[in-house]
Amino acid sequence: MVERRDVSMVFARQRAGFCRRTQILKLSADEFRRAEHRAITLLGMSGVGKTTLANRLPKQDWFHYSGDYRIGTKYLEEPILDNIKRQAMQVGFLADLLRSDSIYISSNITVHNLAPISSFLGKVGNPEFGGLTLEEFRRRQELHHEAEVGAMLDCEAFIEKARGIYRYRHFVNDAGGSVCELREPAVMDSLARHTVILYIEADEAMEAKLIARQQANPKPLYYQARFFEEALTRYLSERGLNDASQVVPNDFVQWIFPQLVSHRRPAYRQIADRLGYTVSASDVETVRDEADFIELVSSALEPSARTPSGKGR
Repeated sequence: MVERRDVSMVFARQRAGFCRRTQILKLSADEFRRAEHRAITLLGMSGVGKTTLANRLPKQDWFHYSGDYRIGTKYLEEPILDNIKRQAMQVGFLADLLRSDSIYISSNITVHNLAPISSFLGKVGNPEFGGLTLEEFRRRQELHHEAEVGAMLDCEAFIEKARGIYRYRHFVNDAGGSVCELREPAVMDSLARHTVILYIEADEAMEAKLIARQQANPKPLYYQARFFEEALTRYLSERGLNDASQVVPNDFVQWIFPQLVSHRRPAYRQIADRLGYTVSASDVETVRDEADFIELVSSALEPSARTPSGKGR
């Protein structure tokens, strides 16, 4: 009889050599299938299916940790509210009520409604079109970076909380799309030591769909600082503009997004190759329940575990 083992502990021991640049050992599909406790990090572009996949796992057994939710409700809660209040103070009626403490403002962030975070991030460009100054945009980008680092480093503690306090058997980290660009090496090392990192790779058709969606409804995003600065310089040159104050915010977001997809693709792959495993977005779309999910991860851990039909043995 195979002993049941805690995947997070097995993975921690196997990944411990990473910082010492020793060989990274792999977790077997059989160990994963038989584990009493599992901890997974879902990695990939926003919109690739991470949250949908997490929601297909039984909620009574799996603790769904949303990195973006943690960012919005802990690390950026005050800056988000300050931003909302700043806008409200521009309306005389609301300004008087806020000054007299007659009303209070709060954001209603949920795993499925992260709009307050996007609103805070904003878009760089002409204030007449709702844009932020370059200085303010950079400030908010840096705040988001620090918040995401904190949220990902919190996973270790939440794995223990989920199990010890709330009695969940398993843990799934629904990571934000920008995790691949965080400048703090300790983040990926911590995730690799405590979770199985599963990269959901989009094919060309999926990437085209993500780009089309962003073109139709340009949303604020986090950009790695160097990538953003170089892209902004190119954009200003192509558009014949002098500085960021002349940028049309939505046009810039639409222009930069295809480049962002290309920029992040090798970063995801490098993480998966060194610290995790890869599955295709098309395979993720076929997952209906926990059993399918277990087989999906098992096939990534050990491709030979797949049968010709695509299911595990």
